[in-house]
Amino acid sequence: MNPDRPVGALFRRFRERLAAADHTREGVPAGEPDTAPSTGSPTARGVGRADSGSRATGTGPGVGRTDAGARDAGLTPHPPRDVAPTTGRRRGGRGGEQLTVPPARFTSYYGRPVLKPPVWRWDIAAYLFTGGLAAGSSLLAAGGQLTGRPALRRGGRVASLAAVSASAYFLINDLGRPSRFHHMLRVAKVTSPMSVGTWILSAFGPAAGLAAVAEIAPRLPRRGVLGLGRRLLPPTGHVAGLAAAVTAPALATYTGVLLADTAVPSWHEAYPELPVIFAGSALASGAGVGLLAAPPGQSGPARRLAVAGAALELWGAHRVENRLGLLSEPYAEGTPGRLLRAGRALTAAGVAGAWLGRRSRLLSAASGGALLAASVCTRFGIFHGGVASARDPKYTVVPQRERAARRA
Repeated sequence: MNPDRPVGALFRRFRERLAAADHTREGVPAGEPDTAPSTGSPTARGVGRADSGSRATGTGPGVGRTDAGARDAGLTPHPPRDVAPTTGRRRGGRGGEQLTVPPARFTSYYGRPVLKPPVWRWDIAAYLFTGGLAAGSSLLAAGGQLTGRPALRRGGRVASLAAVSASAYFLINDLGRPSRFHHMLRVAKVTSPMSVGTWILSAFGPAAGLAAVAEIAPRLPRRGVLGLGRRLLPPTGHVAGLAAAVTAPALATYTGVLLADTAVPSWHEAYPELPVIFAGSALASGAGVGLLAAPPGQSGPARRLAVAGAALELWGAHRVENRLGLLSEPYAEGTPGRLLRAGRALTAAGVAGAWLGRRSRLLSAASGGALLAASVCTRFGIFHGGVASARDPKYTVVPQRERAARRA
């Protein structure tokens, strides 16, 4: 390039200014010669001379800097590597610098639920109620059988058969085809609450049915084939009734385990309380059947069963509404909250009426109806509370982040 040309002079002055800036940045005053040997080494040529090639204070593309190293070298810290993440608050109090990074908030794609809500309909909630009613009525019938109360035994056995039949109908209706229930019996998987529940229901149903059929024995003729049935059905019904009562606790509680085994947040987190709530609800509903079916003189076991069931149900419902933190909200708001509050009020009224109406058939029957209605409200409230927690993404995201923070 010709140095006499104007463009050449401009380029020469630009190159001199660059060299002066490099000397100043590397610690060599402007105007002094660079005495470093001119070799092929980057250090020898003046690159990163301030800290002998440190990545923290070096220059050039790809150099990893920290705030402290860049400050020592007189460089702009870019990007910052040794400072804590910032939030959307003002730094240094009220008059500080407004940071541009907003506080992190949970979200989901297009506001859609993180989990797929259960596809179960109202018939599953009805299945939960009728299964508990069948179990509680069976226990009540066994108590009437062992204490010589025929009206209590008869009412419990008939209610148990009707309830377990309705429960099987609701389950099969939800499955869509009856053959699917049959296919579930081809395997027995202990780790699957659904598989275990299917076998429990299959064992309980025939026993409860045989015990209920035995109640028609006194109406059969005394002679002939039917007369043989008249003699054989009562002892067979006693054995079947006790067998159904043995299976009843598992039938009353396995549905709570089934719900808690899902990924639905408010069901899964309440795994210690759901079986207790369902057991108490089953006992209270069975007591309601006894108060409706038996005269006051034979309903003593039903009243005691009502007290035990109400204690378990109210304790469990109080726990799920107060122990779970954020996940307790679905049980206290909206339709689930109204149902559970109604269930508590009806349970308390039913127990009070059962003890105050020990000599009044009308008051006892009203108390029995209140206990049955309380069981319906409790089961439907728990069902709808879990579905609500699956639909709102915050009940999935916020507890996960809290658990991750506790582990950290």
